[in-house]
Amino acid sequence: MCLLERDSLEAALTTALDNWDRDTYFTLLLEEGFGRTFSHAVGQSGPDVRYRSASTSKWVTSTVILDLVQQGRLSLGDHPQQYIPWWPTSGNASLITLEQLLSFTSGLSGEPPCIHLPGADFTSCALSILDVNTPLATPGQSFHYGSSHMQLAGLMAIRASGASDWSEVFARFQERTGLFPTSTYDLPSTDNPRLAGGMHWTGAEYMAFLDALTDGTVLTEPLRVEMVVDRLFGIPIEYSPVTEGLGREWHYGLGLWLECDGVTTSCTRDPVLSSDGAYGAYPFIDREGGYFGIVAREGSLTSFDEGYRMVAALRPTIEAWAAADCN
Repeated sequence: MCLLERDSLEAALTTALDNWDRDTYFTLLLEEGFGRTFSHAVGQSGPDVRYRSASTSKWVTSTVILDLVQQGRLSLGDHPQQYIPWWPTSGNASLITLEQLLSFTSGLSGEPPCIHLPGADFTSCALSILDVNTPLATPGQSFHYGSSHMQLAGLMAIRASGASDWSEVFARFQERTGLFPTSTYDLPSTDNPRLAGGMHWTGAEYMAFLDALTDGTVLTEPLRVEMVVDRLFGIPIEYSPVTEGLGREWHYGLGLWLECDGVTTSCTRDPVLSSDGAYGAYPFIDREGGYFGIVAREGSLTSFDEGYRMVAALRPTIEAWAAADCN
């Protein structure tokens, strides 16, 4: 009976996906705790199709930097001036910590245009973050979702690791972990990658990353716990695309969302971990449901919520599929 139930649930998922009112082609990949997988592609999509990441790269960037923390090259309490000679040693800018940069609570809100220019110099662009954040808000007092935090954290990582640029930092991570073997940080360019949204990846490679986080083969347990600690408890949300676009007050860890069910800070279940992208891709780990997955796709810049809405609508079927223990 269990096998028949599982087949029926997978057939239901397939039918729902084929009939989904879509704006672009997509692939849904799922895996549950016993290693059982589900994969269904619609149109010219598939697990090995490369997609622009948008904000799905934030989760990856945070993990790459936390891997350096694991190696002892960085600490979450470190300040930019410990690695960047020209960074201020007094005032609010000097109080910023790596933890605040990865949780978007550093006080930075402005983004210099050079973050989005392929010919810009990465280091000089990071310096100009100060120019568009004067005066700088007090670190740790508000949440503002944006790119400047991770660009500065990335420069700290480059200097702390002794690498020449972010490509070298990422290449070392790829070699050490075996993750994202063909993925690149190349937007707007490899010389000036946007660390909060500049990757190309495949759905299959992102799934391997989620699997590694789930089974503990990347990052130590203490660091994986640190990653999902709510950094917004008692901190006001100054800007959140989730609040504006979905009307929800999700909180934030280190490079990822902590999804709550309602519009309050009180979750009725273990928060789902996610990192939605502006093109509608949606990687997630549902710890309470015992499964993880990704909607791999690249729609318009206004379609950021498409992957989330798809999984939310199909969640009862997905949860039943994950719970069908036929072993």
